[in-house]
Amino acid sequence: RDGPLRRPFHRPGAMRQVVRRYALAGLREDTPWVRDFLPCFSLPGHITQMAQHAFTELLNNAIEHSGGSSVTVSMRQTPLQLQLLVSDNGRGIFDAIGQTYQNSDPDLAMLELTKGKLSTRPDGHNGRGLFFTARLADIIDLHANAQAFQQRDWQREQWHRTRPACQQGSAVYVAFNLDTQRRLDEVLRRYSLDGQSYGFDRTVVPLQLATSPQVALASRAQAQRVALRLQKFRRVELDFDGLAEVGHGFADELLRVFQHAHPEVDLVPVNMSPRVAAMVAAALDA
Repeated sequence: RDGPLRRPFHRPGAMRQVVRRYALAGLREDTPWVRDFLPCFSLPGHITQMAQHAFTELLNNAIEHSGGSSVTVSMRQTPLQLQLLVSDNGRGIFDAIGQTYQNSDPDLAMLELTKGKLSTRPDGHNGRGLFFTARLADIIDLHANAQAFQQRDWQREQWHRTRPACQQGSAVYVAFNLDTQRRLDEVLRRYSLDGQSYGFDRTVVPLQLATSPQVALASRAQAQRVALRLQKFRRVELDFDGLAEVGHGFADELLRVFQHAHPEVDLVPVNMSPRVAAMVAAALDA
């Protein structure tokens, strides 16, 4: 409400929300964005670009990969954030990955998702959508198959388990701070080898997802699972954040054996504790 008391006028406020449900059959991901959502929001230009990217990529994932019949999309603008939730009634992303890659462990499926270039339809998709959406957002939650993982901007590249809130299908929640300085073009370029082009040459592997408080990273088999598909990249940062130590077999298999088989891949260990650094140095010197 604005204007004089006797002749007030009204205009849309800072709080806005649109919720729509769509049948997946025949749905095109750009149509809901242009027709139902974009006209209802007032956003800075760079936020609009990132929101469109996330919206269309997440909706396309539901259309192409979920195997479900319907999807619900909710987008809300607050004075501080733009929040987007895309949820479908399909088979769930972790089951989909498990069926495609013979991987029944949700943690390892999540590890593969964090690497990027993972798709349940590799003939038609290159596995960039969810990877780059996660790096655009300030918060992303992924719920599926009674599992849930979250990443926050101050924990960039680190995923943590959270409380699942999805009984069927997949639900992805992303939030963008309206004052963020992040830009779509900058994020798309960040994972090229030179930081200037749009090639997807570099990735980060959060090794904490490959273990648990009861299971240390000690075996060659664990290293082989971590190394799966790393030859698709030219530079791989192995993030040891949160790991106090690793076993010799794991370090040797990943940093010497894999490196010898794939000398074109630059493996870069980061965030190492003193004991991890000593074991890595021993593997590299072998």
